[in-house]
Amino acid sequence: MKYVDQMQIQKRMHTRLFANTLFKYIFLLSTLFGLIVLAILIFRVLSQGVSWLDFNFLTGRLSTDPGRAGIMGALLGTVWLMAVVIPVTLIIGIGTAIYLELYAKKGRINSFIQMNISNLAGVPSIVYGLLGLTVFVRAMDMGNIVLAGGLTLALLILPIVIVAAQEAIRAVPQHLSEASYGLGATKWQTVKNIIMPAALPGILTGSILALSRAIGETAPLTVLGIPALLIPFPEGIFDKFTVLPMQIYYWTLDSPLEAEYANLAAATIIVLLLLLFILNAVAVLIRNKFQKRY
Repeated sequence: MKYVDQMQIQKRMHTRLFANTLFKYIFLLSTLFGLIVLAILIFRVLSQGVSWLDFNFLTGRLSTDPGRAGIMGALLGTVWLMAVVIPVTLIIGIGTAIYLELYAKKGRINSFIQMNISNLAGVPSIVYGLLGLTVFVRAMDMGNIVLAGGLTLALLILPIVIVAAQEAIRAVPQHLSEASYGLGATKWQTVKNIIMPAALPGILTGSILALSRAIGETAPLTVLGIPALLIPFPEGIFDKFTVLPMQIYYWTLDSPLEAEYANLAAATIIVLLLLLFILNAVAVLIRNKFQKRY
Protein backbone atom coordinates (compact mmCIF):
# COMPACT_ATOMS: atom_id res chain seq x y z
CA MET A 1 0.00 0.00 0.00
CA LYS A 2 2.84 2.38 0.89
CA TYR A 3 4.60 1.46 -2.38
CA VAL A 4 1.45 2.38 -4.38
CA ASP A 5 1.18 5.72 -2.53
CA GLN A 6 4.81 6.52 -3.27
CA MET A 7 4.27 5.71 -6.95
CA GLN A 8 1.28 8.03 -7.09
CA ILE A 9 3.21 10.83 -5.36
CA GLN A 10 6.13 10.44 -7.79
CA LYS A 11 3.72 10.44 -10.73
CA ARG A 12 2.10 13.65 -9.51
CA MET A 13 5.50 15.25 -9.01
CA HIS A 14 6.58 14.34 -12.54
CA THR A 15 3.29 15.68 -13.91
CA ARG A 16 3.71 18.98 -12.05
CA LEU A 17 7.35 19.33 -13.11
CA PHE A 18 6.40 18.65 -16.73
CA ALA A 19 3.56 21.19 -16.56
CA ASN A 20 5.88 23.74 -14.95
CA THR A 21 8.48 23.29 -17.70
CA LEU A 22 5.84 23.35 -20.44
CA PHE A 23 4.23 26.58 -19.26
CA LYS A 24 7.64 28.19 -18.69
CA TYR A 25 8.56 27.66 -22.34
CA ILE A 26 5.10 28.74 -23.51
CA PHE A 27 5.45 32.02 -21.62
CA LEU A 28 9.00 32.43 -22.91
CA LEU A 29 7.85 31.96 -26.51
CA SER A 30 4.99 34.40 -25.96
CA THR A 31 7.42 37.00 -24.62
CA LEU A 32 9.82 36.46 -27.51
CA PHE A 33 6.98 36.73 -30.02
CA GLY A 34 5.88 40.06 -28.55
CA LEU A 35 9.45 41.38 -28.51
CA ILE A 36 10.05 40.31 -32.12
CA VAL A 37 6.86 42.00 -33.33
CA LEU A 38 7.76 45.15 -31.37
CA ALA A 39 11.29 45.15 -32.83
CA ILE A 40 9.91 44.79 -36.37
CA LEU A 41 7.47 47.67 -35.84
CA ILE A 42 10.16 49.94 -34.38
CA PHE A 43 12.58 49.07 -37.19
CA ARG A 44 9.91 49.79 -39.81
CA VAL A 45 9.01 53.12 -38.22
CA LEU A 46 12.65 54.18 -37.81
CA SER A 47 13.59 53.18 -41.35
CA GLN A 48 10.71 55.22 -42.78
CA GLY A 49 10.70 58.22 -40.48
CA VAL A 50 14.23 59.08 -39.33
CA SER A 51 15.20 60.75 -42.59
CA TRP A 52 12.16 63.06 -42.32
CA LEU A 53 13.04 64.32 -38.85
CA ASP A 54 14.57 67.78 -39.07
CA PHE A 55 14.10 71.26 -37.63
CA ASN A 56 11.58 72.29 -40.28
CA PHE A 57 9.48 69.20 -39.62
CA LEU A 58 9.39 69.87 -35.88
CA THR A 59 8.65 73.60 -36.20
CA GLY A 60 6.62 73.77 -39.40
CA ARG A 61 2.89 74.14 -39.88
CA LEU A 62 0.58 71.43 -41.15
CA SER A 63 0.36 71.32 -44.94
CA THR A 64 -1.09 69.19 -47.71
CA ASP A 65 2.36 69.29 -49.32
CA PRO A 66 4.40 66.47 -47.71
CA GLY A 67 7.66 68.28 -48.33
CA ARG A 68 6.52 71.33 -46.32
CA ALA A 69 4.44 69.65 -43.62
CA GLY A 70 5.36 70.06 -39.98
CA ILE A 71 4.00 69.03 -36.60
CA MET A 72 4.47 72.13 -34.44
CA GLY A 73 0.70 72.65 -34.30
CA ALA A 74 0.18 69.06 -33.16
CA LEU A 75 2.97 69.38 -30.57
CA LEU A 76 1.48 72.57 -29.15
CA GLY A 77 -1.97 70.98 -29.16
CA THR A 78 -0.62 68.02 -27.19
CA VAL A 79 1.03 70.36 -24.67
CA TRP A 80 -2.14 72.43 -24.19
CA LEU A 81 -4.20 69.25 -23.92
CA MET A 82 -1.95 67.94 -21.13
CA ALA A 83 -2.18 71.35 -19.44
CA VAL A 84 -5.89 70.59 -18.96
CA VAL A 85 -5.66 66.84 -18.33
CA ILE A 86 -2.89 66.88 -15.70
CA PRO A 87 -4.37 69.24 -13.07
CA VAL A 88 -7.94 67.98 -13.49
CA THR A 89 -6.89 64.34 -13.24
CA LEU A 90 -4.46 64.70 -10.36
CA ILE A 91 -6.64 66.95 -8.20
CA ILE A 92 -9.87 64.99 -8.65
CA GLY A 93 -8.28 61.54 -8.86
CA ILE A 94 -6.01 61.82 -5.82
CA GLY A 95 -8.69 63.65 -3.81
CA THR A 96 -11.22 60.92 -4.58
CA ALA A 97 -8.76 58.18 -3.60
CA ILE A 98 -7.97 59.90 -0.28
CA TYR A 99 -11.65 60.30 0.53
CA LEU A 100 -12.61 56.72 -0.38
CA GLU A 101 -9.69 55.15 1.48
CA LEU A 102 -9.37 57.35 4.54
CA TYR A 103 -12.62 59.22 5.14
CA ALA A 104 -15.57 57.36 3.60
CA LYS A 105 -17.37 54.88 5.80
CA LYS A 106 -16.96 51.26 4.80
CA GLY A 107 -20.23 49.75 3.64
CA ARG A 108 -22.35 48.83 0.66
CA ILE A 109 -22.33 52.30 -0.84
CA ASN A 110 -18.55 52.52 -0.65
CA SER A 111 -18.18 49.02 -2.12
CA PHE A 112 -20.60 49.94 -4.92
CA ILE A 113 -18.58 53.07 -5.75
CA GLN A 114 -15.32 51.12 -5.68
CA MET A 115 -16.72 48.45 -7.97
CA ASN A 116 -17.96 51.02 -10.49
CA ILE A 117 -14.64 52.89 -10.51
CA SER A 118 -12.83 49.63 -11.25
CA ASN A 119 -15.30 48.83 -14.03
CA LEU A 120 -14.95 52.31 -15.55
CA ALA A 121 -11.19 51.74 -15.88
CA GLY A 122 -11.94 49.05 -18.48
CA VAL A 123 -14.54 50.94 -20.55
CA PRO A 124 -13.44 51.44 -24.21
CA SER A 125 -12.05 54.90 -24.88
CA ILE A 126 -14.53 55.63 -27.67
CA VAL A 127 -17.36 55.51 -25.10
CA TYR A 128 -15.70 58.40 -23.28
CA GLY A 129 -15.47 60.17 -26.62
CA LEU A 130 -19.24 59.87 -27.02
CA LEU A 131 -19.69 61.13 -23.46
CA GLY A 132 -17.44 64.11 -24.14
CA LEU A 133 -19.28 64.85 -27.38
CA THR A 134 -22.64 64.79 -25.60
CA VAL A 135 -21.68 66.73 -22.47
CA PHE A 136 -18.85 69.11 -23.36
CA VAL A 137 -19.21 69.71 -27.09
CA ARG A 138 -23.00 69.80 -27.42
CA ALA A 139 -24.67 70.26 -24.02
CA MET A 140 -22.11 72.82 -22.77
CA ASP A 141 -21.58 74.18 -26.30
CA MET A 142 -17.80 74.23 -26.05
CA GLY A 143 -17.13 72.93 -29.53
CA ASN A 144 -14.01 70.96 -30.38
CA ILE A 145 -11.58 73.09 -28.39
CA VAL A 146 -8.68 72.15 -26.12
CA LEU A 147 -10.79 72.37 -22.95
CA ALA A 148 -13.40 69.90 -24.25
CA GLY A 149 -10.74 67.45 -25.39
CA GLY A 150 -8.81 67.75 -22.14
CA LEU A 151 -11.88 67.15 -19.97
CA THR A 152 -12.83 64.13 -22.09
CA LEU A 153 -9.38 62.56 -21.74
CA ALA A 154 -9.39 63.42 -18.02
CA LEU A 155 -12.58 61.38 -17.65
CA LEU A 156 -10.90 58.55 -19.57
CA ILE A 157 -7.90 58.17 -17.26
CA LEU A 158 -9.54 59.34 -14.02
CA PRO A 159 -10.59 55.80 -12.92
CA ILE A 160 -7.04 54.56 -13.57
CA VAL A 161 -5.53 57.32 -11.45
CA ILE A 162 -8.04 56.72 -8.65
CA VAL A 163 -7.32 52.98 -8.54
CA ALA A 164 -3.54 53.55 -8.65
CA ALA A 165 -3.75 56.14 -5.85
CA GLN A 166 -5.90 53.85 -3.72
CA GLU A 167 -3.45 50.98 -4.10
CA ALA A 168 -0.56 53.28 -3.15
CA ILE A 169 -2.40 54.49 -0.04
CA ARG A 170 -3.27 50.91 0.97
CA ALA A 171 0.40 49.95 0.66
CA VAL A 172 1.39 52.39 3.42
CA PRO A 173 2.00 50.38 6.63
CA GLN A 174 -0.82 50.90 9.08
CA HIS A 175 1.49 51.21 12.08
CA LEU A 176 2.74 54.56 10.73
CA SER A 177 -0.68 56.17 10.94
CA GLU A 178 -1.35 54.51 14.30
CA ALA A 179 1.90 55.95 15.67
CA SER A 180 0.90 59.38 14.38
CA TYR A 181 -2.49 59.17 16.10
CA GLY A 182 -0.75 57.96 19.23
CA LEU A 183 1.37 61.12 19.29
CA GLY A 184 -1.76 63.26 19.15
CA ALA A 185 -1.86 64.17 15.47
CA THR A 186 -5.20 64.88 13.84
CA LYS A 187 -6.59 62.94 10.89
CA TRP A 188 -5.55 65.58 8.37
CA GLN A 189 -2.08 65.96 9.88
CA THR A 190 -1.60 62.21 9.60
CA VAL A 191 -2.78 62.16 6.01
CA LYS A 192 -0.66 65.16 5.00
CA ASN A 193 2.56 64.37 6.87
CA ILE A 194 2.63 60.56 7.08
CA ILE A 195 0.39 58.77 4.61
CA MET A 196 0.74 60.98 1.51
CA PRO A 197 4.57 61.26 1.55
CA ALA A 198 4.81 57.46 1.80
CA ALA A 199 2.21 56.89 -0.93
CA LEU A 200 3.40 59.67 -3.25
CA PRO A 201 5.87 57.61 -5.34
CA GLY A 202 3.23 55.02 -6.18
CA ILE A 203 0.61 57.68 -6.87
CA LEU A 204 2.88 59.65 -9.21
CA THR A 205 4.07 56.52 -11.01
CA GLY A 206 0.52 55.36 -11.71
CA SER A 207 -0.58 58.86 -12.68
CA ILE A 208 2.28 59.37 -15.15
CA LEU A 209 1.59 56.01 -16.79
CA ALA A 210 -2.09 56.97 -17.09
CA LEU A 211 -1.10 60.32 -18.65
CA SER A 212 1.04 58.41 -21.13
CA ARG A 213 -2.09 56.61 -22.23
CA ALA A 214 -3.94 59.90 -22.61
CA ILE A 215 -1.23 61.30 -24.88
CA GLY A 216 -1.59 58.34 -27.24
CA GLU A 217 -5.40 58.27 -27.45
CA THR A 218 -7.08 58.92 -30.79
CA ALA A 219 -10.61 57.47 -30.67
CA PRO A 220 -12.16 59.97 -28.18
CA LEU A 221 -10.73 62.94 -30.07
CA THR A 222 -11.95 61.55 -33.39
CA VAL A 223 -15.48 61.37 -31.96
CA LEU A 224 -15.17 64.98 -30.78
CA GLY A 225 -14.43 66.03 -34.37
CA ILE A 226 -10.91 67.30 -33.73
CA PRO A 227 -9.44 68.54 -37.06
CA ALA A 228 -6.01 67.45 -38.28
CA LEU A 229 -4.91 69.66 -41.17
CA LEU A 230 -4.34 73.35 -41.92
CA ILE A 231 -5.30 74.94 -38.62
CA PRO A 232 -3.44 77.77 -36.81
CA PHE A 233 -1.31 77.11 -33.77
CA PRO A 234 -3.39 76.89 -30.56
CA GLU A 235 -2.63 79.67 -28.10
CA GLY A 236 -4.86 78.64 -25.20
CA ILE A 237 -7.37 76.12 -23.91
CA PHE A 238 -10.23 77.78 -25.81
CA ASP A 239 -8.68 77.34 -29.26
CA LYS A 240 -9.21 74.56 -31.75
CA PHE A 241 -6.33 72.11 -31.90
CA THR A 242 -4.93 68.84 -33.11
CA VAL A 243 -2.58 66.37 -31.43
CA LEU A 244 0.14 63.97 -32.53
CA PRO A 245 -2.03 60.79 -32.55
CA MET A 246 -4.66 62.53 -34.69
CA GLN A 247 -1.98 63.66 -37.13
CA ILE A 248 -0.61 60.12 -37.37
CA TYR A 249 -4.12 58.78 -37.94
CA TYR A 250 -4.97 61.12 -40.79
CA TRP A 251 -1.59 60.84 -42.49
CA THR A 252 -1.92 57.06 -42.35
CA LEU A 253 -5.36 57.28 -43.94
CA ASP A 254 -3.98 59.49 -46.73
CA SER A 255 -0.90 57.33 -47.37
CA PRO A 256 -2.59 55.30 -50.18
CA LEU A 257 -3.14 58.59 -52.05
CA GLU A 258 0.34 59.98 -51.38
CA ALA A 259 3.09 57.54 -50.38
CA GLU A 260 5.11 60.26 -48.62
CA TYR A 261 2.35 60.65 -46.03
CA ALA A 262 3.39 57.25 -44.65
CA ASN A 263 6.88 58.63 -44.03
CA LEU A 264 5.42 61.69 -42.30
CA ALA A 265 3.30 59.43 -40.11
CA ALA A 266 6.37 57.35 -39.24
CA ALA A 267 8.35 60.46 -38.28
CA THR A 268 5.48 61.66 -36.09
CA ILE A 269 5.31 58.22 -34.44
CA ILE A 270 8.99 58.56 -33.53
CA VAL A 271 8.33 61.92 -31.86
CA LEU A 272 5.33 60.50 -29.98
CA LEU A 273 7.33 57.46 -28.85
CA LEU A 274 10.09 59.74 -27.56
CA LEU A 275 7.54 61.67 -25.51
CA LEU A 276 6.12 58.45 -24.08
CA PHE A 277 9.57 57.08 -23.29
CA ILE A 278 10.44 60.32 -21.48
CA LEU A 279 7.25 60.14 -19.40
CA ASN A 280 7.83 56.47 -18.54
CA ALA A 281 11.45 57.22 -17.63
CA VAL A 282 10.27 60.01 -15.33
CA ALA A 283 7.88 57.54 -13.67
CA VAL A 284 10.72 55.06 -13.08
CA LEU A 285 13.02 57.78 -11.71
CA ILE A 286 10.33 59.00 -9.33
CA ARG A 287 9.70 55.49 -8.08
CA ASN A 288 13.40 54.70 -7.59
CA LYS A 289 14.41 58.03 -6.06
CA PHE A 290 11.54 58.84 -3.76
CA GLN A 291 10.29 55.43 -2.75
CA LYS A 292 10.86 54.86 0.96
CA ARG A 293 10.94 51.55 2.77
CA TYR A 294 9.38 51.38 6.19
